[in-house]
Amino acid sequence: MIYSPAMKNKKQTPTKKVGPSHDAGREMLRHTLATLAYRARKPLSDAPPNFGAFRASETSRTPAQILAHLSDLMDWALSVARGKQEWRNSRPQEWREDVRRFYAAIKALDDYLASAEPLGAPAEKLFQGAIADSLTHVGQISFLRRCAGVPVRGENYMMAEIATGRVGLEQPAPKREFD
Repeated sequence: MIYSPAMKNKKQTPTKKVGPSHDAGREMLRHTLATLAYRARKPLSDAPPNFGAFRASETSRTPAQILAHLSDLMDWALSVARGKQEWRNSRPQEWREDVRRFYAAIKALDDYLASAEPLGAPAEKLFQGAIADSLTHVGQISFLRRCAGVPVRGENYMMAEIATGRVGLEQPAPKREFD
């Protein structure tokens, strides 16, 4: 079933497709994806060779496991947006390969949100699930970088040049960092 905000009952069917130019929720999701891409760049870039295997404790996930999970979350969000929920648990690959996979998955989701294709779930559900979870996991990787002795500099993200649609690894330089 395709979601329409006018639907009050799950048994109803939508009467029209809502395109990106008519849906503020989609635009907010796209800006959030651009924010995620920007915030992820620092902890994912220039990680030391053995960082992916670092463990803060015996029961914690490694950064490589979290990164693979991030890609899985973006793939899942795209499947939900398309109305066909599909989940998979990927095993970590080489760090740079998984970084590329993560950014490709963000781009695929952003491209879908930018299209006129209907959403298979409310924008709010996409945000509260996979996207919000991804922001948490980027924070975990940042924290693990600090624990591993290779911290990334803090930043005033409100000053950052984040632009809807800019979801690749290439991001503008920070405006204001902190030590």
